[in-house]
Amino acid sequence: MECLASLPGIGRKSALRIALYLLNTPTVEVFKLVGAIRDMKEQMQFCSTCFNLADGNHCSICMDRARKDHLICVVESIQDVMAIEETGQYNGLYHVLGGVISPIEGVGPEDLRIEELIKRLERNPVSEVILAVSPTIDGETTIYYLSKKLAPSGVKITQIARGVAFGGELQYTDEITLGRSILARVPYTLNGE
Repeated sequence: MECLASLPGIGRKSALRIALYLLNTPTVEVFKLVGAIRDMKEQMQFCSTCFNLADGNHCSICMDRARKDHLICVVESIQDVMAIEETGQYNGLYHVLGGVISPIEGVGPEDLRIEELIKRLERNPVSEVILAVSPTIDGETTIYYLSKKLAPSGVKITQIARGVAFGGELQYTDEITLGRSILARVPYTLNGE
């Protein structure tokens, strides 16, 4: 139960429920789960190009020749790759930084995969780098640093739009997000005209 409770998002009650479930599950099924976890730890690695999860030297996204290899979306984590992929709206490549610059937590640019990104841009022609980093103070610091480091390459640098969440109320939106939403406003069209 203690091991299960150490997993993110699993509290003591959930750990107890999972432990009791596993006790009542056929041994074959439990060993199947244990084997899958072992295989994951032994076989999964980071893609040598983008640092996404891979079961070989390169991830399935980097190996997909149908993707636009002139676009690189820079994200903090593998979970961000998964979230963007879930939208079905992006067909380029990725670069996983492994976090954001956070002086308070002792994370500097040298702790991230920024130099690997710069080397990647030197090796392969890229027309645009999309910065898809969380809109936090540390995220903004990272975006600023990256834009300064990438500027000499001449590549077009963009960042994902920031705005008010659908279903959100303006009065509860923070002033930075609301201000950016006003500045990044787009024309309204009727029926897609």
